[in-house]
Amino acid sequence: MKIAKTYGYLKKDLDCIEVALSNVIQAEHPVLRNAATQLLKAGGKRIRPVFVLLSGQFGNYDLERMKIVAVSLELIHMATLVHDDVIDDAELRRGKPTIRQLYDNRVAMYAGDYILARSLESITMLRKPKAHHVLSKTIVEVCIGEIEQIKDKYDWNQHLRDYLRRIKRKTALLIATSCKLGAIAADVPEALADKLYKYGYYIGMSYQIIDDIFDFTASASELGKPVGNDLLQGNITLPVLLAMKDREFCRLLKNAFSNPDILSETHMHDLLAKLKETDAIQCSYELSDHYLEKALKIVEQLPNNKAKHMLKDIAKYIGKRRS
Repeated sequence: MKIAKTYGYLKKDLDCIEVALSNVIQAEHPVLRNAATQLLKAGGKRIRPVFVLLSGQFGNYDLERMKIVAVSLELIHMATLVHDDVIDDAELRRGKPTIRQLYDNRVAMYAGDYILARSLESITMLRKPKAHHVLSKTIVEVCIGEIEQIKDKYDWNQHLRDYLRRIKRKTALLIATSCKLGAIAADVPEALADKLYKYGYYIGMSYQIIDDIFDFTASASELGKPVGNDLLQGNITLPVLLAMKDREFCRLLKNAFSNPDILSETHMHDLLAKLKETDAIQCSYELSDHYLEKALKIVEQLPNNKAKHMLKDIAKYIGKRRS
């Protein structure tokens, strides 16, 4: 079952958000317009808009206000993807050419900036200063996370806390903020909005850990990019951190990356095979499940409505993701 079926009753509202996204990214300049449209058409799960809508259903749900928040958050996410692809020299995103591949790095950077600007323009339509404050702090943290990821590349001596701090900023905070801003836009009481934020944080942590596992366990066609691509880029994710407890894997890793510019397919094949011989994948799933359990505990504290059951179903769906 695809995750979209879990929240199928939101389809009408999500379709409205999709139309709004397309309208907001339009630009007079053809390059900006085409680049932004290309990224939008590449698709995505629209997880952040879903959490905005579900969180808003705990208060005074108004689609127009939900749409403002959902569009803004999804555009921020899209902008970070464009900038990530530049940093990583990525050629593919969801199996399709990246903006930097279709144009160049300079165009891609400005396209990302343009999408971010449109996001900030969108959120100004929401007359709630607290929402602006929360969003600003989130963007700052996301930027710090990106800088930390660049700094930590090829650093084999980093710790689990470094990884967790990175994925918090890279993924979890924007999902948590989606929950909180949806709640704020719907005038949800602060204590309940904070619970929704915590739910989003725990879901985001679990979601990113599983994505990092899939980088080693899924096929290239499923990933839309090479298997082990994060490691190829020097990004040390949870499975690698845990596998490094194995001396032979650690030796192979440091030998393979002694000169990353001439890293061979044989080196990567041997590394991936050895990683799968360790318990790193299983232990990674266990940490993901730990965060999901925390999310489910938060759900039990929420008022009983349809959105609550959807939040529970999404958590359970994420827990069943395997490849």
